[in-house]
Amino acid sequence: MVGLGVLSLSSSLQLRAQEKASGDAAKPGTTTAGPDAKTEPSYSGTYGFLKEGEFVQLTVEDAGHVTGFISRFGDGESDKGEFLDQFFKSGKIEGSKLTFTTEIVRGVGFGFKGTVERGEGKNPGDEAYFVLKGTLTEVESASDANKKVTSHSQDVAFKMFPRDAAPAAGK
Repeated sequence: MVGLGVLSLSSSLQLRAQEKASGDAAKPGTTTAGPDAKTEPSYSGTYGFLKEGEFVQLTVEDAGHVTGFISRFGDGESDKGEFLDQFFKSGKIEGSKLTFTTEIVRGVGFGFKGTVERGEGKNPGDEAYFVLKGTLTEVESASDANKKVTSHSQDVAFKMFPRDAAPAAGK
C-alpha cells in the first residue's frame, strides 16, 4: 500500500509541476514566437532526474534568475523510498549555460553545472524538446562528530517532460 501512495504522490507532484511549467510558457519574453527580438526559448519546465519518478522543476525568471526544486526518493536508512523535495538555494542561466545548487535535505544536496540544449523533441512541448546536459554533483554531509563532507560528480542528461503529460491513472 505504501508503494501506491508514493506513486500517487509522485504523479500528483509531477502534474502540479507540469501545470506550473505550462503556465510559465505564456509569460512575455519566454517563448521563441512573437515579434519581440528579445524573446528567448522557454527552458522552464519539468525534466526527468536520476531515477524513474524523480524530476527537476525549473523556472527561468527575469534577468537570468532560476528557481525550482528536485523531487527525489530518499536513499538513507530513515528516508528510504520517501519523496523529498529539495528547493534551489541559487540558480542562474546565461544564454544556455545553467547552474543551480539545492538546499541540503537529510544530509544531501545537489549542484548542477551545464547547458540547456535542444533535444530530439520535434515541437515545443514535446518530450525531450530541451535537455539539461552537464555535471551533477551530489554532496553528502555526515552527521557524526567529524562532519565529513563527501561529493560525487557524474555527467547527466535530463530530458524535458512533455508539457501535456498527465498521470496514467484515471480520476
